[in-house]
Amino acid sequence: MNEADTMPGGPPPPTPAATPVPPTPPTPPTPPRGHGLLEGKVVVVTAAAGTGIGFATARRCVEEGATVVISDAHERRLGEAADALAEVGGTRPLAIPCDVTVEDDVQRLYGAAVERHGRFDVAVNNAGLGGQADVVDMTDDQWAKVLDITLTGTFRCMRAQLRHLYAQGSGVVVNNSSVLGWRAQAGQAHYAAAKAGVMALTRCSAVEAAPHGVRVNAVAPSLALHPFLNRVMADEELEALRQREVFGRGAEVWEVANVIVFLASEYSTYLTGEVVSVSSQHP
Repeated sequence: MNEADTMPGGPPPPTPAATPVPPTPPTPPTPPRGHGLLEGKVVVVTAAAGTGIGFATARRCVEEGATVVISDAHERRLGEAADALAEVGGTRPLAIPCDVTVEDDVQRLYGAAVERHGRFDVAVNNAGLGGQADVVDMTDDQWAKVLDITLTGTFRCMRAQLRHLYAQGSGVVVNNSSVLGWRAQAGQAHYAAAKAGVMALTRCSAVEAAPHGVRVNAVAPSLALHPFLNRVMADEELEALRQREVFGRGAEVWEVANVIVFLASEYSTYLTGEVVSVSSQHP
């Protein structure tokens, strides 16, 4: 018989379990200072206006010593981005309006970069378009527009870029894909198909480009936070996405830009045909 059995009234009642407290999402780190990873390089970035990954990439490239050329379909916001980059680097970058669905715009962009700087060393393909529609409700126009900007637009840019890079015998292309290229999510069939296509385009073109001294890779972000998301997604949707992230928060856009800079730099010279997941969500 245990001691508790001899106590008047029987054993003491069990202590109620404490209610678990949800962990507080960690505070994002501070952006690191530049280390000259792209010193002397000329980098062209598409869809670089606004507050998303494109502008963050252009800014990070400037901080790492690069000369940038930026483009976007939104001319006013493109000018604002150029002004902001001038404050970072001291020089206003060449800013060329470009709609990646228009072949003449694409040709003009890369021709202007070569005319101004004599060459470009890195091309970052960031233009893309999302949307929300189930397949049974999706129109041909909805499907075609997302594919034309996100996948075919990347193809148009790569075709123009690689012609220049092959001629100079060196260079790097970095494409912006998405974890939705691997993962299923309702309402995202057009976007996921386009981003999966960007992954395949990256891998196949990397094999073709290697003999010319050109590397081609991609990043696949998960949730990258910027103000535009708050305008197109409800707070509860964003919170649900945050909870899927192992860090308990979305990526800062500069954290994605850091990976793009790594892929563009001399620290990744033996890396090509790869899609780097900027998250924990590689299949």
